[in-house]
Amino acid sequence: MGRGFFLTFEGLDGSGKTTQIKKLTAWLEANGRQVTVTRQPGGTVIGNRIRDLLLDSRTQNLAPRAELGLMFSDRAQGIAEVILPALEAGHVVVCDRYTDSTEAYQGGGRQLGSEIVLKLHDAMCGGLQPDLTILLLPDFDASLARARRRNDRNKRGGTDESRFESEDEAFYRRVYDKYREIAARDTLRVVTMEGDARIGEIHRRIVKVVEERLSR
Repeated sequence: MGRGFFLTFEGLDGSGKTTQIKKLTAWLEANGRQVTVTRQPGGTVIGNRIRDLLLDSRTQNLAPRAELGLMFSDRAQGIAEVILPALEAGHVVVCDRYTDSTEAYQGGGRQLGSEIVLKLHDAMCGGLQPDLTILLLPDFDASLARARRRNDRNKRGGTDESRFESEDEAFYRRVYDKYREIAARDTLRVVTMEGDARIGEIHRRIVKVVEERLSR
């Protein structure tokens, strides 16, 4: 059986990744594809414990490099336990966030720079890159506002994953700018969906790109 296809979704929280992943997964399965959906941080028992630590607003005084190390520990576990086995079984792997997120949030937002992130990617991930990355970049202010409203709802429901949403606008501007830098650097792998089009329209754009890449 041939190697599967590795697809990642990137963007700020509130950019619509969750919705588009669900819609694309349904389309892929309806077209006879075996799909494995995962996320980072998380996606494994160990990864979910790391996710709780990283995203809980009660986690305080976590040094940026410690945060970076935890992100890659989660990623290495996810690759070994979920991603590589699924690719070897010929699945389409759809992953919510991957190393681009770390470069954007820790490299850009935390101002650690890209070099340390890319070196750790080579060391911890064996250089495994997605075949395609969909980067969702809707309006900056609207995206951040949606993320904060969602996390307020989650807190009331007993789930606290708002540690990053408590950062100031300057942090998120650096993340946003780093995403644009990544997209400009890797134009073959990263396809950017900009603007605030309707959910259905964005889905149709994504399907067109994915269909074309899978047919190669």
